[in-house]
Amino acid sequence: MDGLKAIDGVMGVVQEDTLQVIVGPGTVDKVADIMVKQVGVGLGEPFPDPSTFVDDTTDTKSEHQRDKEMVEAKAKEVHAAQKAKIKQTPVRKVLSAISSIFIPLIPVFVGAGLISGIASILSNMMLAGDISKSWTDFITVLKVINSGLFSYLVIYVGINSATVFGATAGLGGVIGAVTLLTGVTPQAPIHNIFNGQALSAGQGGIIGVIFAVWVLSIVEKWLHRVVPDSIDIIITPTIALLVIGVFTIFLVMPIAGVISNSLVGAIQWILNVGGAVSGFVLGLFFLPMVMFGLHQILTPIHIEMINKLGMTPLLPILAMAGAGQVGAALALWIRCRNNKQLSNMIKGALPVGILGVGEPLIYGVTLPLGRPFITACIGGGIGGAVIGGLGNIGATAIGPSGVALIPLIANGHWLGYVIGLLAAYAGGFVATYFFGIPSSAKIAKDKEGHVIEA
Repeated sequence: MDGLKAIDGVMGVVQEDTLQVIVGPGTVDKVADIMVKQVGVGLGEPFPDPSTFVDDTTDTKSEHQRDKEMVEAKAKEVHAAQKAKIKQTPVRKVLSAISSIFIPLIPVFVGAGLISGIASILSNMMLAGDISKSWTDFITVLKVINSGLFSYLVIYVGINSATVFGATAGLGGVIGAVTLLTGVTPQAPIHNIFNGQALSAGQGGIIGVIFAVWVLSIVEKWLHRVVPDSIDIIITPTIALLVIGVFTIFLVMPIAGVISNSLVGAIQWILNVGGAVSGFVLGLFFLPMVMFGLHQILTPIHIEMINKLGMTPLLPILAMAGAGQVGAALALWIRCRNNKQLSNMIKGALPVGILGVGEPLIYGVTLPLGRPFITACIGGGIGGAVIGGLGNIGATAIGPSGVALIPLIANGHWLGYVIGLLAAYAGGFVATYFFGIPSSAKIAKDKEGHVIEA
């Protein structure tokens, strides 16, 4: 204790249930940043709890559970090998950052999307006279809950972006809130410096917020370095908010607004003009995009489409890629029954694959075999062609895939989505059954992968 107190910069030490070292408001951020880097966790992340590790010396697991664990282990091994081959370029670092920003929000998107779907169903039932007007207040409450996400999404994205980029989370949230233009009225608008038109609340969307908070992180870190510790807590946030707030309103919002509108408009045009052809191409190439981590750039595009259109027509098409994997796995299961190791892997991965969790099937089954991965992608393309050909099928939230996406299909067009799923299952099955079975997969093996002599 005395040794800690004697360290230059330590203002005090308190020992209760935990040991607290007081270093002052200007120094604490710098010390915390150094500590988490040394430990290997992110700022705000908990340390692993040793008590959660269980020594499982007894094998009481079901056969299905063992199959599931085996395929998950195989999937992790292949996934790790695949990632090791991919060079960490600046573009991949950007994509990784985008993924880290949105992954914590996926459960919220799912919950809010389902609530929005329930509200829409009840509203339609009330209009049709199937339920009474007394449901109005409950439907309104459901819509308010859903709005709690999408009305303030820029704030949540700002907070997460700040955490990922190493800025103060609260400052990131405020920069996100700045784009809402709270307090600005139509009678006294803020004008776009490029065309003179009035800026609209939320212009630039989450794309603009992510960029603005990234710039905030650079400015804040620089200020922490140059501002004396004694006044750092006062000067740094004030200057950072002022500079980045003005920068966001007058530069980021107009430019990001053009980018956002162009992206959404271009995707709508591609889907409307290309129809089934566009759907086939998107469904065919989505899994290769996932392999190289390029799919992460689609997350903000999905969200921008939901904000502007009320749904993302991209997600149901891309979800067909996972359905093609399910069809391919079924074909492998039937054609390769003598390969007990492969059969058990498929049995462990199929249930979650049907529900939209495709990684075990991709990295544990089809990708290691090669040809089945290609034929599975063809199945995804067929399903995507069906969805694109039918048109006007979109999802109200992101996150789920496969069967789990059905409740999130907008405007009651779930039947078209189911038809697409079945087409992808069938396409992946047929393509794999006739063209995608490698001879190595048909070799008789036991559950441990040992070749069984005839």
